[in-house]
Amino acid sequence: MLQVGIIGAGRIGRVHIQGILTGVPGARIRAIAAPHLTEEIQSLARAAGAKTLTEDYRDILRDPEIDAVLICSPTDTHAAISIEAMEAGKHVFCEKPVDLSLVKIQTVIDAARVSGVKYQVGFNRRFDHNFQALHKAIAAGKIGSVQVVKICSRDSEPPTAKFVRSSGGLFLDMTVHDLDMVRFLSGSEVEEVYAAGSVLIDPAIGEAGDVDTAAMVLKLRSGALALIDNSRQAVYGYDQRAEVFGSKGCISIGNDTPSTAILSTVDGITGEKPLWFFLERYLPAFQEEVRQFVEAVENDYPVPVGGEDALQATLLAMACTRSAQEGRPVRMDEFPVSHC
Repeated sequence: MLQVGIIGAGRIGRVHIQGILTGVPGARIRAIAAPHLTEEIQSLARAAGAKTLTEDYRDILRDPEIDAVLICSPTDTHAAISIEAMEAGKHVFCEKPVDLSLVKIQTVIDAARVSGVKYQVGFNRRFDHNFQALHKAIAAGKIGSVQVVKICSRDSEPPTAKFVRSSGGLFLDMTVHDLDMVRFLSGSEVEEVYAAGSVLIDPAIGEAGDVDTAAMVLKLRSGALALIDNSRQAVYGYDQRAEVFGSKGCISIGNDTPSTAILSTVDGITGEKPLWFFLERYLPAFQEEVRQFVEAVENDYPVPVGGEDALQATLLAMACTRSAQEGRPVRMDEFPVSHC
């Protein structure tokens, strides 16, 4: 039984705690660290059966009984805590992003290589049942060689301007998932990106220095093309769709809905709207990624998503940001760190 510590008990930390309790039988939560031990967090710790509840995450790193940590703290702490945890001999699952600095991400990758522990990054969409179905069919050669990847990703509600200012922007906060998915589905790296963005939903987002609507074209090393469109607001729900076209056919996925019921009457044909919130759609995926992390530790398997994947996705997001700001295609060899 893997003994784990949770560092950070905000929204994503609570998601992982609940996920472990309900669907990761190979792990036991021994400790939880949070800077402010509210009554809600104390209640959560009791429900999880945690022996330790602390305001200092280093108490978790010093505990010799803890095998692994889940880093769910604020983004600007991820890299430093990752390195401290690995130096303490703990296996690490770190929520994305590892950092918004390429140098810091590379430092974490190097530390993981030296330490010999497992280091997994939380790109949860790779573990979603729909995207898994796409990936398995493509890997099995069902559609032949990949020629075009199309991804549509639209949030149900826009973030606050306060969140935007600290997020790194739409490309680093939101599009990064879709960029990772292009690599995951195509099996190819990206050579060049072209991105365009607009402010069409909330002027406050533009005033914060970001865009809320964007479209991207990516040229892959394989010669295939990828198309991504993002919006911070889809009034009908959380819109997550993808299509991959190949030499032998095409495969696509649609939105998850509360039911598949279709009502047909004289007035028309209607179905249910997509699930509203990302946690509704991806909650099982958050659980599955941790289950596979635990499995990798216990059986000494390679982790399914490593630091290099995080680095490449961040590089692509930065290239999209540069492209949108400068109004030109950006080649990935403009970023020397991509060849580290």
